[in-house]
Amino acid sequence: MAKAKTSFVCSECGGICPKWEGKCPHCGAWNTLQETRDQGGAQHRYAPLAGSSPVRKLSDIEARELPRQPSGISEFDRVLGGGLVPGAVVLIGGDPGIGKSTLLLQALVSLSRAVKVLYVTGEESAEQVALRARRLDLTTSDVNLLAEIRLEAITGALTEQQPSVAVIDSIQTLYSSELSAAPGSVSQVRECAAQLTRLAKQTGTTIVLIGHVTKDGSLAGPRVLEHMVDTVLYFEGDTHSSFRLVRAFKNRFGAVNELGVFAMTDRGLRGVSNPSALFLSQHEQNVPGSCVMATQEGTRPLLVEIQALVDTAHVPNPRRLSVGLEGTRLAMLLAVLHRHAGVVTYDQDVFVNAVGGVKITEPAADLPVLLAIMSSLTNKPLPKGLVVFGEIGLAGEIRPAPRGQERLREAAKLGFGLALIPKANAPRQPIEGLEIWAVDRIDAAISRIKEAS
Repeated sequence: MAKAKTSFVCSECGGICPKWEGKCPHCGAWNTLQETRDQGGAQHRYAPLAGSSPVRKLSDIEARELPRQPSGISEFDRVLGGGLVPGAVVLIGGDPGIGKSTLLLQALVSLSRAVKVLYVTGEESAEQVALRARRLDLTTSDVNLLAEIRLEAITGALTEQQPSVAVIDSIQTLYSSELSAAPGSVSQVRECAAQLTRLAKQTGTTIVLIGHVTKDGSLAGPRVLEHMVDTVLYFEGDTHSSFRLVRAFKNRFGAVNELGVFAMTDRGLRGVSNPSALFLSQHEQNVPGSCVMATQEGTRPLLVEIQALVDTAHVPNPRRLSVGLEGTRLAMLLAVLHRHAGVVTYDQDVFVNAVGGVKITEPAADLPVLLAIMSSLTNKPLPKGLVVFGEIGLAGEIRPAPRGQERLREAAKLGFGLALIPKANAPRQPIEGLEIWAVDRIDAAISRIKEAS
């Protein structure tokens, strides 16, 4: 079979060149020529899977719930929105060695008891995968394995085997013989992902792609890779810690920003049923600079300990360091604390940390961060059993947080007896065992804490 001809198209002006050049001869832009495959008169490889569809009214289209296949790992199913959807394409990325291949191998072993599965490895040999399965004490008699990086061979195996679930480890190692670029290049990643996505929609096979990440933590390859797939998951957590977090950043079949918590053991990853216990330090007595926050990750409320350390600065420019929280927001909160509560920190180093390696991006962490800073600055612990959440505006007001009732119920379930919350989140009905302090401004919140101390 003759190799298809390729050309290079400029992403800026659309000009076509027979070979790659650093500078587009048509518009003069640099590094914009991308390799594409010439189709000639043949049918385009991205032709529709079915015939042309007529225009229809949306109300006339029957919507049906897609059946889901549970993976057998409850935390993984939670992040996916309840399980794997037939024909869906899932992309999971994370740092090297964090446990992506381990988790998916465990999921395939569990799935193999009910459906046909296929594991495609491009980074490891078949013997290495078998050795890992033996180390994890997994029963792999029903798991099919293919060690291949050529796209055409992989699509042929998927068409022949017709598995219900297939794992590709990883998308950056695949290459199509139709393109001359090296595996992992922009054109190869885009081409391989597009072909696999088309095959998944055509056959109903659920395909899970493992993706590499760059040094700044984003998925390697073109941004269009994340737009093609149905679900994008990221592994978070420190590789030196035994805990791993899997977060959904995109999900066409479930809630985004959903969080799954795992513990790495000698038998692989195990789901954690009560993740709030991981993010709360066990202090024998109350310590200054510590505040417990009720946060919401997808549909799950979590309690996370926020720690702050305020110390006298010994340099002209005091340091502001935030770990697990938005660093740019810390400077704004310190300005609000000074302007509306009269607390001066311009001569202090301020360090803020979210315990357990969790990353908190929601603004409801504002009030817990400021109370932890106040506690460290005055060297006085906050009241025992206190849980806090609330967003702070530049005018000093405390704004409500979404799903406040669920946060409060989670705090009461874990034994907390006092909650400092925005006035708009005050429950209409009292929550058993939980005393509510509802405030509307930052100065009122600090005054309430001082009165209780």
